[in-house]
Amino acid sequence: MKVCQQLLSRAFSHRVNSYAVRRTTSDIPATGSPKAGRWSSAQSASFCSSSAEDRMAQPSMLKHLSSKIRSTGPVSVSEYMKEVLTNPVTGYYVRKNMLGADGDFITSPEISQVFGELLGVWIVSEWMGAGRPEQLQLVELGPGRGSLAADILRVFSQLQSVVGGASVSVHLVEVSPALSRLQAETLTGKRNMEASSEDDPVYRHGETAARVSVSWYRRLEDVPAAFSIFVAHEFFDALPVHKFQRTEKGWREVLVDIEPADPDRLRFVVAPTPTLASSTLVQADERRDHVEVCAEGGVIVQQLARRIEEEGGAALIADYGHDGTGTDTLRGFKGHQLHDVLSTPGSADLTADVDFSFLRRMAGGGVACLGPVTQRMFLKNMGIDVRMQVLLRNCSDPSTRKQLISSYDMLTNPSKMGERFHFFSLLHPSRLGVPKKPQGLKLEKKSPALLPVAGFTELSF
Repeated sequence: MKVCQQLLSRAFSHRVNSYAVRRTTSDIPATGSPKAGRWSSAQSASFCSSSAEDRMAQPSMLKHLSSKIRSTGPVSVSEYMKEVLTNPVTGYYVRKNMLGADGDFITSPEISQVFGELLGVWIVSEWMGAGRPEQLQLVELGPGRGSLAADILRVFSQLQSVVGGASVSVHLVEVSPALSRLQAETLTGKRNMEASSEDDPVYRHGETAARVSVSWYRRLEDVPAAFSIFVAHEFFDALPVHKFQRTEKGWREVLVDIEPADPDRLRFVVAPTPTLASSTLVQADERRDHVEVCAEGGVIVQQLARRIEEEGGAALIADYGHDGTGTDTLRGFKGHQLHDVLSTPGSADLTADVDFSFLRRMAGGGVACLGPVTQRMFLKNMGIDVRMQVLLRNCSDPSTRKQLISSYDMLTNPSKMGERFHFFSLLHPSRLGVPKKPQGLKLEKKSPALLPVAGFTELSF
């Protein structure tokens, strides 16, 4: 792992700058495990109550859903999530800035730049492990405010002597117009413009101060085919899931219906007969009694796997989830608190734990999969302890030191983000040295030793 150590030492200056800690983490509520009660609409004390403003702002979404249910019957949880989160008019992600202290949740890149810097080192390490291709596309799915991409690009600039020979470009897959504007401001300032036609797959384009090209897309399939490192941080957990319940008559899908006693409320119901989804998405050997399946996530992973297999590259997925053991994990977040998923639809974020075993199965045999490993393990393997020691050693301001320690604790503490979040990677098979089948008696030269995959292998300093 000497290469990764050298990258770390080159990338990180010994000076603590104003961006090392983006905000104090003491005011971020720790989010606990999902509630055990299944499909209930009970107003637990841990749920965030709906404000009058939300009730006034969201009648159109509830009215839209109720009208659809009255016309065609109960809708799947997947369809409900898709409407609530990404409806082009009233969807949560389309109309609202949900990140940060004033939003509904906060992500690791917003806590400390060290998180993004370490991911930047991982990307450079994988680019080197692939033989330093002439082209390097950084593709981020769901880029938030653009903080993570900005941190990664800063590492690229600090490692200019290493990556300077590559043509670097940034490609952001983002469905939210509001967030794309924030990302553009973070990454390009005023050096960006929207496309003149809505049919243009690149709906916004700009360049950074260092003249790195940045493009925005609504769909992954519109990103140009080339060697790419894909990053998906807290992306898959927001994709719609189907929910299934085992019954005496077999698997049945959980649906969303109107509450008969109160037409202004929604409820969960179990389909009386099999649906197409319950007949095709549940594995025959499934042992759990309740299952969530993210079909859309499976399709995206298949796209990533195909592109990596054909064009080279890697994908790094960071999210909270499980390896095939989770059951009922769907929940809502509003104002950093749990929120009833069926209450005031469109006013809160909806999320479900990522099933990494499902992603691994969907990736197929054309790529190699690593993980999941906990965020704590990944960051420690990447050298976060060494990075923090350097920062603290060169920091004399007590307030900044306190914030550095607080951010480190939030990212790595097992009871906070450390073991709630996991890292999972897709790699080209050649990256792990998968041997080719010998052809006859032809002798081939021995390949040079491959670089270990950083983050998933323990570093020794």
